[in-house]
Amino acid sequence: MVKKLQKMAEKKTVSAAGLLDSQIAQTVKDSAQQIWLAGLGAFAKAQEEGGKVFEALVKEGVSLQRKTQAVAEERIGDVTGKMSNLAEGVTSKAGQQWDKLESIFEDRVSKALNKLGVPSSKDIDALVQRVDELSAQVAKLSKAPRAASTPAKPAAKANGVAKPAGKRAAARKSAAA
Repeated sequence: MVKKLQKMAEKKTVSAAGLLDSQIAQTVKDSAQQIWLAGLGAFAKAQEEGGKVFEALVKEGVSLQRKTQAVAEERIGDVTGKMSNLAEGVTSKAGQQWDKLESIFEDRVSKALNKLGVPSSKDIDALVQRVDELSAQVAKLSKAPRAASTPAKPAAKANGVAKPAGKRAAARKSAAA
């Protein structure tokens, strides 16, 4: 009987071990199935959320680009203003230096021409003014003797005698003037 019980115990252990092996195999199979399904679910979720995440990243990129562009434009405006001010300063200084150079050149040319005996524009202007004054005086004087000579002619005709000496004296007076 002991032998029979041993055989039965062996059968129960073999069948228990088989049962245990089959339960472990089933558990592993179920776990693998769940892992597979979890992976598929994660993949599907990533596909759904991937588009949304992509759009969110695009929006964030556009926002960042606008901010960066605004800052860059502000910096460019500042730099442009500074460069404009600097250019104005340089232009002003260059203009002043050019005016000094022009003045020096004009002075030297004027001195050289003066040494050569060429009259300056001031000298010519003074001469023109003097000629105008003299022309005005000549015009006055030429009107005054005509007025004085007209009454003398009728008197000479009345006497019937011409005075040649009077003409010579008038010629002498005009030459002296």
